[in-house]
Amino acid sequence: MRDELYLSYGRSMSTNDSEEAPVGYAADIAPVAALLADPARASMLRALEGGRPLAAGELSQVAGVSPATASAHLAKLLDGGMVAVTTQGRHRYYRLSGHEIATVLEAIAQISPVKPVRSLRQSREAHLLAQARTCYDHLAGRAGVALFDAFLGKGLLTGSGIGAEAAYEVTPDGADTLSEFGVDVAQLRRVRRRFAGACLDWTQRRPHLNGALGAAVTTRLLDLGWIQRGSSPRAVRVTQPGRDGLAAAFGWSMED
Repeated sequence: MRDELYLSYGRSMSTNDSEEAPVGYAADIAPVAALLADPARASMLRALEGGRPLAAGELSQVAGVSPATASAHLAKLLDGGMVAVTTQGRHRYYRLSGHEIATVLEAIAQISPVKPVRSLRQSREAHLLAQARTCYDHLAGRAGVALFDAFLGKGLLTGSGIGAEAAYEVTPDGADTLSEFGVDVAQLRRVRRRFAGACLDWTQRRPHLNGALGAAVTTRLLDLGWIQRGSSPRAVRVTQPGRDGLAAAFGWSMED
């Protein structure tokens, strides 16, 4: 998953026999691993994975820590480049610093043990996340997997692979369909980001669409009201107009 995962935290080593800028010889993953190793910080990052900025107070509740402790954790995440912050009046809103962070979190989730459900609230949240959620800026869960399947099945997208091996292209019919939907494929190709890839969905164990195309499609779905943000930081809901529209536009279907 190097194209989407790459994060450069390695230190550079200087030399005296070259005028070129020094380069690191290897990525130093230890600082990143240390930031992720704390349960409170991990919970905050997972909450931010939905792509919606959250206030420090909201993140303290998610992590189950005091506001003062949450502020200390957020300061470490800021210093480590994992999150960014925006100030609005008296409030500070935090978000992941980029889509690469979300990709890293999704990849780690693939090799992590699943937390046991210990309450009705946790059971409901787990169900909502499995049904439909945002993985930073693209649709995931059963809804995201079904949309990716529809794109491939209807011949709008062609290619194969997951992660670094993923290679997908929009077909001419797909470009026309996406244009009617409100996504400019030509403009997306000029974005400095992988155009279209796929990552393994951690709840479905099947791929969903990511990259610039996945983000643009998800933004359009939100703008149309075909999906709506839920009470959970990451969960979204496919509305009835969304179900009808997705079925008509892309041949999408998902049973409850």
